[in-house]
Amino acid sequence: MSQKEINRNRRDRSRKTGFHYFLEGFSIMMQPGLKRFVFLPIVVNIFILGGAFIWLYFQIDGWIAAILDYLPNWLHWLHFILWPLILFSIVLVFGYFFSTVANIIASPFNSLLAEKVEEERSGVPAVDLSWAAFAKDIPRMIHRELVRLGYYLPRALLILVLSFIPVINIAAPVLWFVFASWMMVIQYCDYAFDNHKISFPDMKNRLGKDRLFNLPFGALVSLLTMIPIINLFIMPAAVCGATAMWVDRYRADYC
Repeated sequence: MSQKEINRNRRDRSRKTGFHYFLEGFSIMMQPGLKRFVFLPIVVNIFILGGAFIWLYFQIDGWIAAILDYLPNWLHWLHFILWPLILFSIVLVFGYFFSTVANIIASPFNSLLAEKVEEERSGVPAVDLSWAAFAKDIPRMIHRELVRLGYYLPRALLILVLSFIPVINIAAPVLWFVFASWMMVIQYCDYAFDNHKISFPDMKNRLGKDRLFNLPFGALVSLLTMIPIINLFIMPAAVCGATAMWVDRYRADYC
């Protein structure tokens, strides 16, 4: 590749946002050499996320009615306004929670997918893609998922408490959406960072410096996770897109 082509590629990548990288993830996951690494994450998503949303469909009306019952009689006129806000918040939190469960189960396969995407995109062979090395690393991958969950839970509980405070709770859907978007950035970028043994605090701080660049990625993932059928394919696409972002934007800082 000539220096002119290299410079052009750099300019093209510098124009991309997190939004572009997520969309690119769908085309990356369809590449012939990656399809076998994409299959298992999709299967996990079908069983976990697909089943969870079918169950939610039969429960959500009762949950919304129970939440609205907390309103005093003189505020019943707010039902019309609060109903869509509560629906959005429940689906958003529900989608993130079960996508996290699916990611914990599929984390070894997502790490392997991220490793393969990085190898394809950077042109640098992975240190070891053998199944023996993969199996040996599974406990560490699952532990990393639990560390991320430990970061999520106290912050989610704080927003949950705010959701029950009058006046403030009107802003709860926005708080949930911004927080869920940030967590999606952390969740899917973490596979590439973790493959290079970069600690969770270091990874979080580095992504935080580019928060405005990364949030469109997480926002799009959050929105599509709420859409049945499409959400079954979100996991591998997000892993591929986040890994492409790692190679283009962060890898040079660590490798």
